[in-house]
Amino acid sequence: MAPEQDDYLFAEHDEVTQEEEITSAFWDVLVVDDDPEIHSVTKLALSNLEFWGKRLRFLHAYSGAEAIEILKQQNDISIMLLDVVMETDDAGLNVVRRVREEIKNMAVRIIMRTGQPGYAPEEKVIREFDINDYKMKTELTRSKLVTSLLTAIRSYQQICELEAQSHALEHILTASRAILGHTDMSSFAAAVVAQLANILRAPGEGVVIGSPEDEVHLRVFGGSEEYRAFFGHGIEQLDNGRVIMQVQNCIDTETHQSTEHDVTFLLESKNKKAAIFLELEAEPSAAQLKFAEIFLTNVGVGLDNIKLFHELREVAYKDNLTKLPNRTNFIEKIEGYFNQQQSLVFILIDIAQFSDINNGLGQEVGNLLLQGVAERIAMEFPEAQLISRIGADVFGLLLAEAQFDEASFIDNLCVPYQVGEHVLTMHFHIGVCRQEDFQAQGIETLKLAYIALNQAKQSSIPLDWYTPDLEEKMAWKLGLIRQLRQDFEMNKLEVWYQPQFSIADRKVIGCEALLRWPSGNGNYISPGIFVPLAENAGLIVEIGQWVLEQACQLQATLQQQGYGNLSVAVNVSVPQFKVPHYAQQVKDTIRAFNVDPKHIELEVTESVVMDEVNAVINTLQELQEFGVEVAIDDFGTGFSSLSYLQRLPLARLKIDRAFVKDIPHDDSGAIADLVISLSQMLGLKTIAEGVETEDQMAVLQKLGCDEVQGFLLAKPMPEKKLLEFLKSN
Repeated sequence: MAPEQDDYLFAEHDEVTQEEEITSAFWDVLVVDDDPEIHSVTKLALSNLEFWGKRLRFLHAYSGAEAIEILKQQNDISIMLLDVVMETDDAGLNVVRRVREEIKNMAVRIIMRTGQPGYAPEEKVIREFDINDYKMKTELTRSKLVTSLLTAIRSYQQICELEAQSHALEHILTASRAILGHTDMSSFAAAVVAQLANILRAPGEGVVIGSPEDEVHLRVFGGSEEYRAFFGHGIEQLDNGRVIMQVQNCIDTETHQSTEHDVTFLLESKNKKAAIFLELEAEPSAAQLKFAEIFLTNVGVGLDNIKLFHELREVAYKDNLTKLPNRTNFIEKIEGYFNQQQSLVFILIDIAQFSDINNGLGQEVGNLLLQGVAERIAMEFPEAQLISRIGADVFGLLLAEAQFDEASFIDNLCVPYQVGEHVLTMHFHIGVCRQEDFQAQGIETLKLAYIALNQAKQSSIPLDWYTPDLEEKMAWKLGLIRQLRQDFEMNKLEVWYQPQFSIADRKVIGCEALLRWPSGNGNYISPGIFVPLAENAGLIVEIGQWVLEQACQLQATLQQQGYGNLSVAVNVSVPQFKVPHYAQQVKDTIRAFNVDPKHIELEVTESVVMDEVNAVINTLQELQEFGVEVAIDDFGTGFSSLSYLQRLPLARLKIDRAFVKDIPHDDSGAIADLVISLSQMLGLKTIAEGVETEDQMAVLQKLGCDEVQGFLLAKPMPEKKLLEFLKSN
């Protein structure tokens, strides 16, 4: 024992008289003990020690309360040498508890020392408290304490590094979210420069330069305010030779460039190659550069995302075949002509027996004919406005009423068409609506023209005009609405359910509730006929609530029979969202049937969202917070959701059957691919409807679609047959 006696830490020593050598960085050690001598001998024993190039610096507290105050004010203390028994028998243990639970300091390493082990048994303390070591003062020699310090400092250093990495990764995620919300190149580039400057602690002056897909020439995509005047211009227009040289070197060598004044990152995506030039005030650390590299991978995704948004917007606004504005575009723009005094007429043109051309001569000939009709309209009526493809074989345009002559219009349109090797003599049905009858909503104006068009078809004449006194048509509508109301009150309406499947294993994951109206003769009236009438009459609100109740009842039944994990999707119309406190009504209904909200999904169309955007978003957010999932139905058939997609609290996008029906023979699935890719980028699931063939299923699965529904796997069916179907599957 004699040789070790001199090594005891708490043997008597002379006071330290030599001043500490001041270093640039320290490991701060807080000594907490109510005995001043312990402070002196601890400092003496550990003086002049150095760990990884840093000296120890001591802070002193003489009670647990004083230690807590110091730790509240200074959060970078590395080690705490803590006595157990001070102002109370468990003062040290209380300090540990408050440091971890109240101050939330998980980094400081704690070495507990006691001269009275009976107050705090070693095993109990080690088991219940977050400390590094627990020793008797009499057994702590200098060498043992140094060993404990070494272990504790190494642990503290690792914790600090992990926390720094966590903060940096969180910063990267925030930066990535900030750039992925942009859909035009200049604002995207400005956001990239700003976020990259944050990561590198740079001033924020920078520019993104690259070559568009169809060019070799380098252009300024965007950047900070200093470069605004050069957006869209060639790189040679910049008045900064250093930027030009660094960017050109970066692109030519395909490597990052750096000097003490700037850094230039190479950015590659699927579609573009670009360079990001950033001014520096100080050289970035290796860690900062590493985090910048991680961020740049998300920038590449964002660059592709911009292209995707543009392509989807092009799909949403334009007809892919004729390159004319589509129905959605027309409906939006025709609203601008409401209450204008231009004496225009809206002309709706339907190709008679177009399906015969498709069926008899093939779809390729049909497509050529559609292109020929579009070219004929543009050539014969150069003064026309808003020439659009409204439907599959329906075109629309605006003409000055003074220039519209029925006979010559029809003659010019009916001149035979040279379509490939065929010369086709075509006939048309035409509906005309005067500007004085235009409505505030574009869809309503379109409906008026369709009324005239249908009148022309029913009357077997080439052209008819809309007149407000179409009493017969209105009488038919009112009669149908009366019958619908009566049948609803007599519980004659039905809800059928079409199963939905996981595309990976073809297991049922839910079903969609579909409203059916029996006509009384064994047939069913099409929802396309009675749902719009019910919406206009306000009856859809009551019917929609009844359908929701039926869906909740089914979910409760599914739960009782062991299928509680299946979801039921319910369609929601525009009028339902106008009901005061609609979200509360939905929540009350779900609670009344005692079902889990996460198993009820609401499907809304883009027209629902666009009707009252902010009100709909607020309602959907309230429902999402309650647990109800939301899907956009028939996604891709309109444009509106692209503008508000990121604001909507969505769970999935539903690909319209129009983008599925021709896969793979007449459609490569390009639009479905775009929707699926967009969905994946936004973290949403994708479900495709109208899947009728194994080939369609295979293409969708390859594209990454998550779920499907359609006649291939299951048709809509009543509740009883659905339960039988689930048992057999």
